Amino acid sequence: MEQKNYKRTTVTAALPYANGGVHIGHLAGVYVPADIYVRYLRLRKHPVIFIGGSDEHGVPITIRAKKEGITPQDVVDRYHSMIKKSFEEFGISYDIYSRTTSDTHHQMASDFFRKLYQEGKLIERESEQLYDEEAKQFLADRYITGECPHCHHEGAYGDQCEHCGSDLSPMELINPKSAISGSKPVVRKTKNWYLPLNDYQDWLKQWILDGHKEWRPNVYGQCKSWLDLDLQPRAMTRDLDWGIPVPVEGAEGKVLYVWFDAPIGYISNTKELLPDSWETWWKDPDTRLVHFIGKDNIVFHCIVFPTMLKAHGGYILPDNVPSNEFLNLEDNKISTSKNWAVWLHEYLADFPGKQDVLRYVLTANAPETKDNNFTWKEFQDRNNNELVAVYGNFVNRALQLTKKYFNGIVPACGELLDVDRKALDEFKNVKAEVEQLLEQFKFRDAQFAAMNLARIGNRYITECEPWKVWKEDPKRVETILYISLQLTANLAIAFEPFLPFSSGRLRTMLNLSAFEWSQLGSTEILHAGHQLAEPALLFEKIEDEAIQHQLDKLAKAKHDNEAAAAQAKPIKDTIAFSDFEKLDIRVGTVKACEKVKKANKLLKFTLDDGSGTDRTIVSGIAKFYNPEELVGRQLLFIANLAPRTLMGIESQGMILSAENFDGDLSLTTLLREVKPGSQIG
Repeated sequence: MEQKNYKRTTVTAALPYANGGVHIGHLAGVYVPADIYVRYLRLRKHPVIFIGGSDEHGVPITIRAKKEGITPQDVVDRYHSMIKKSFEEFGISYDIYSRTTSDTHHQMASDFFRKLYQEGKLIERESEQLYDEEAKQFLADRYITGECPHCHHEGAYGDQCEHCGSDLSPMELINPKSAISGSKPVVRKTKNWYLPLNDYQDWLKQWILDGHKEWRPNVYGQCKSWLDLDLQPRAMTRDLDWGIPVPVEGAEGKVLYVWFDAPIGYISNTKELLPDSWETWWKDPDTRLVHFIGKDNIVFHCIVFPTMLKAHGGYILPDNVPSNEFLNLEDNKISTSKNWAVWLHEYLADFPGKQDVLRYVLTANAPETKDNNFTWKEFQDRNNNELVAVYGNFVNRALQLTKKYFNGIVPACGELLDVDRKALDEFKNVKAEVEQLLEQFKFRDAQFAAMNLARIGNRYITECEPWKVWKEDPKRVETILYISLQLTANLAIAFEPFLPFSSGRLRTMLNLSAFEWSQLGSTEILHAGHQLAEPALLFEKIEDEAIQHQLDKLAKAKHDNEAAAAQAKPIKDTIAFSDFEKLDIRVGTVKACEKVKKANKLLKFTLDDGSGTDRTIVSGIAKFYNPEELVGRQLLFIANLAPRTLMGIESQGMILSAENFDGDLSLTTLLREVKPGSQIG
């Protein structure tokens, strides 16, 4: 797509859900890269607004409220304040951080829906849903639990089995029950309004697949996977009592779907910030719209929300959606329910004044193209070996030597030698390099390019050895330190988007009130005779004790989870032997095994079951085995289960596995080989 020169940019960051804090996965995936980009645009004097806020509707909030015996408003008030304060302390520089329970948002979301309704852009459908007669309400998918029809794990939700990864509908659950009252729900008919995504499929294909090939491969690929299938109408209303009431007659007891109202929060928060000019930032074709999100939100920001905007009319569409992948923690997936996370508010308490250390490490290890891993050891190493030993060391040498030899006054630059020209030549293109990488949303590479300035500086000072030259040629030292100080000033500018707190402290040490981005790459930022302020250490080492404290916290979380899980599930009700005889359990030899696309937990098995015809079974075991290691193995499977379709694949039976107390799955195998199709009994 041909790049357009926009007059202004609207940047949004995914609205964090207000039923918990913000952790490092959120920061690495969304908020740090968004803040880097916004700070960069501001430095370039490009008009930009940075919009954020809390997402405060939806089922998980009502579930937490019921568990705690408080109101949903109490829940969102608590977490909105916590999240907002953490972002402020961490330097996420929003122009506004508001919320979806605001009056402005309720009005705008209602008006948006009403316009689509009045123009016939929504379709009305009646469907059967589960209803809790005790609670007297229809049950959202997450309010329904039961046995998974595929892996038979108890505790699956009405929309997904988190054990095997299967997408479900509530009607598929075996023995469903209400998460509110515990009673067995009944089926009742209800009416909701749907956005017909299928009507916009051809337009979406042209807009995304033809018009935005520059999007990141993970974003473009996920959109293509969805658009290669037939899109279906998606409900934009829900039968709930917490949310924005559906503003049409006959919709009593219904609220707007959280994924309808939440993205409108970007618009309503802009209106709250700029009540008289908000439309310029959302409707003017000269405005560029950029969404920063995690990969689990790609479909909503690239397909659902743009379709809403297109159906409404008058709004600009996102120009780019730079989504990151997931960040793991100590080789395990971050889990808020298991407290396997590094929470931002806890980090700020444990490491006061070290916001930039976390920003640096998360950017250096950003999951831009694939899932990545955060470890406390790497956190310590990057701080001690890069921020302290490279960046901080160079700055300290340049400033302390200037203080020692010239009383902190910038010396004049004399005759240049080859070593000086080499150093100057190495950093003259840093501005263009960093700009190009930031414009391409390659924040990890851009930060590395900025750090190269410190590497150049350290190498230069080491080669020149001003402490040795001083006695013989003080004039030569003037030139060495002049160049070193220009490099130091360049570092402060280059790192301003990435490490704003450190750049601010360095600016103070250089005794400068402000920098211009246009000065980056210049050798005349600090003029001869300029008085520097008192130097101080820019970064400090992180000792082993501080890291061990963090590892101990994670170890406790792991121990607590294992202790909670370390008990066998109750024995199920006694059955007659004749019921057991109905199961036809057989031995199959794995001929082929592969991962199922778009399903992280599913493997597709091709079995020799002794019948002469291959049997296909889909199993939620991908988290625990690599496909290639299972080929040739003999497994037990139930042969006479009714076929089920998983991710478009007909699964002809169920492979047996044992579940450990911690949720780990182990396939059942044989002590010695038998013929495929052998029966267990």
